Amino acid sequence: MSEDLRPGADGRPRCAWGTATPEYEAYHDEEWGRPVRDADGLFERLCLEGFQSGLSWLTILRKREAFRRAFADFRIAEVARFGPADVERLMADAGIVRNRAKIEAAIANARAATGVDDLPGLIWSFAPDAAGRPAPRALADVPAVTPESTALARELKRRGFRFIGPTTAYALMQACGLVDDHLEGCVARGRA
Repeated sequence: MSEDLRPGADGRPRCAWGTATPEYEAYHDEEWGRPVRDADGLFERLCLEGFQSGLSWLTILRKREAFRRAFADFRIAEVARFGPADVERLMADAGIVRNRAKIEAAIANARAATGVDDLPGLIWSFAPDAAGRPAPRALADVPAVTPESTALARELKRRGFRFIGPTTAYALMQACGLVDDHLEGCVARGRA
């Protein structure tokens, strides 16, 4: 087993990052890389990836339930109606990441999402051809940015989305199964 694959709690090989904590293992095994095709689910991942920027993903995972409570379970229509009082409520919520720019971006993104007829169709239209992508053999083979993520970020920004660059867009693509970046030999590879 390569150093980039490690046995999980059950002894089966996983991407090394997915064995670091029980939260990472659950996220790695049950969620990361699995297709998300509903608008609110995609919106949640987009928001969480934005809040993660500059922080540990583990911080976001541990605050995820608080984020869901604070952001109306990431129901786009409800978050789009948030106003200044909601921003202040969120800024006072110690259960989430209290960054005004990220909070305001999440609300702006909900409003932008209401203007997209088919958010899942839009996002999934940027998925690369899986047949043309071999399984990464090492973590070094996993890109941080791709032409597709650059194009997705550009299109979302054109539609009024904020706090979304090519790196965040690629993290969204990984989280939502547009790409399968589980390493070759990982127990979760190909489980989409």
